[in-house]
Amino acid sequence: MLKGIRMLVSGAALLVAATVVQAAGVQIQGAGATFPAPLYAKWIAAYNTANPAVKVDYQAIGSGGGIKAITDRTAQFAGSDAPMTEVQEKAAPAKLIHVPMVAGPAVLIYNLPSVKTQLKLDNDAVAGIFLGEITKWNDAKLRALNAGVDLPDADIIVAHRSDGSGTSYIFTDFLAKASAKWKSSVGPAATAVKWPVGLGGKGNDGVAAAVDNAEGAIGYVEFAYAKKKNLAYAIQINKAGNTVEPSIDNVNAAAAAIKDFPADMKVSITDTNGTSAYPICGYTYILIYQDLSYLPQEQAAAVVQYLNWCIHEGQDTAKDLGYARLAPDLQKKVEDELKTITFDGAPLLK
Repeated sequence: MLKGIRMLVSGAALLVAATVVQAAGVQIQGAGATFPAPLYAKWIAAYNTANPAVKVDYQAIGSGGGIKAITDRTAQFAGSDAPMTEVQEKAAPAKLIHVPMVAGPAVLIYNLPSVKTQLKLDNDAVAGIFLGEITKWNDAKLRALNAGVDLPDADIIVAHRSDGSGTSYIFTDFLAKASAKWKSSVGPAATAVKWPVGLGGKGNDGVAAAVDNAEGAIGYVEFAYAKKKNLAYAIQINKAGNTVEPSIDNVNAAAAAIKDFPADMKVSITDTNGTSAYPICGYTYILIYQDLSYLPQEQAAAVVQYLNWCIHEGQDTAKDLGYARLAPDLQKKVEDELKTITFDGAPLLK
């Protein structure tokens, strides 16, 4: 095994010496967020086919699980929709960086067989439901938002994630902005909170099952999942008072409200200003150590090569699954961030 070979890098792409990769049969393990899992699965299938000497795998175990995996170094990269907290960063054995991959929306799915018209919800209604203040589907607030819709006199059953979830982070980030009462009584954005009401389910599958099994239920999942499973979901009335779909254009409108991307790449795009901004959306990140000298050299190089492919070639497939690709200026910043990753003091990407 040619572990001593220094990797050669050129231009925007990392050139891994073929003899090293072939000899090593490099395996890369990722784990974490379910939010981007449909896209990551498609990326990995395409990348593994094009690069048979490299085997990439990703386990969708939730953002909390991903943060634990990268902290324990049981994975070479982690997916998280929630930026790491200061406490989490201090718990890691070395410096981790956040690499935005794509942005995407979350939606509220519901089980109301008698309602054939797509529901509309606004900030107050969503907060009221998840605070346990709006308990009936024919509540006056919901009827006002859905004029002409025959809403049933049925109990609202709330479903939420029970695991540490980046989707929960995005959703609670939205709730903390949408409702002063939510922020004061439940708290700011977090991957896990003490929910005032509701049933917990693990992952998107768990939330979707909870909603499917109880007429009158409502819960949140990422849009790509709802789209794939053909689940009924609500459209949102945004801060500007406009009814908006969870479309790529409307997620881009939300992201466009952020004029200066911070150096640490941590940013919130929920409930932003803009006539067409979709209010429940966020970036999903890859977490990776800035110094990969703890890995075999060929594995370190292969990880960076794969991530570089994701932010370039991989972006072309994001739209098909309902994710918003990185804007060109952000894509350049992300590439520059990847260039800070080193092995034995030398950058792995130039």
